[in-house]
Amino acid sequence: MPITKRAPFIVTLLALVAFLTSCAAMEQQKSMSTERLLSASGFKMKLATTPEKMDALKGLPQRKLVPQVHEGKNYYYYADSEFCKCLYVGSEKSYQQFESLAEQRQMAQDYRWAAEENMDASMNFGMWGPWGPWGPWY
Repeated sequence: MPITKRAPFIVTLLALVAFLTSCAAMEQQKSMSTERLLSASGFKMKLATTPEKMDALKGLPQRKLVPQVHEGKNYYYYADSEFCKCLYVGSEKSYQQFESLAEQRQMAQDYRWAAEENMDASMNFGMWGPWGPWGPWY
């Protein structure tokens, strides 16, 4: 097959690999952010240090807070067999703290986005005159 016929296939393949890599990186970042909140909320991290623990960890729902009743008390766990290879376990109090911190983080993110939008809207580029075809700083 001539190289000119393979070029679109190679470009498409490289684009797909780049896309999948970026998706995995975003998933890892989200996982790390959640795990920081869990730690700050009082959840305890248990590492999967043996093959048996890793197998048990893989059998749990991944990267989701799951309620569990043990000896009449509510507990929550969060399993991550892919990135941290650990299990976070917390009490009802830890879960409530996690929910509060997650809500505060979301509110802060919303405020930041709104502030950025307001800043962009308030900038009047027209008062600086015409920029020309190459933009403002060329």
